[in-house]
Amino acid sequence: VQIRESGGGLVQPGGSLRLSCTVSGLAFSAYPMRWWRQVPGQEREWVAYISNGGLSTEYIDSVKGRFTISRDNAQRTVDLEMHDLRPQDTGVYYCSTYNYWGQGTQVTVSS
Repeated sequence: VQIRESGGGLVQPGGSLRLSCTVSGLAFSAYPMRWWRQVPGQEREWVAYISNGGLSTEYIDSVKGRFTISRDNAQRTVDLEMHDLRPQDTGVYYCSTYNYWGQGTQVTVSS
């Protein structure tokens, strides 16, 4: 199984980024997916969830109304669109399903 994230970078507060995750090696459409983030010295926290069919989504309270998770089962991708970014959104963002993880992509929100 390979999971690869992309799209991170440096953005000013109030800005936007779109993260993308590509998955191979498993029956992608059968698996729910999550985006997580981790700040050095803190535990990894889940940010957003999407069901295998894409009909159900959930978000951590701090990102509700600002982040949107979506998936394309034909392309085997899951995206995280992030708006109104804040310094506290800074961290390494990971895409995962069950015990499978990507290597992460760094998001830095700073002026």
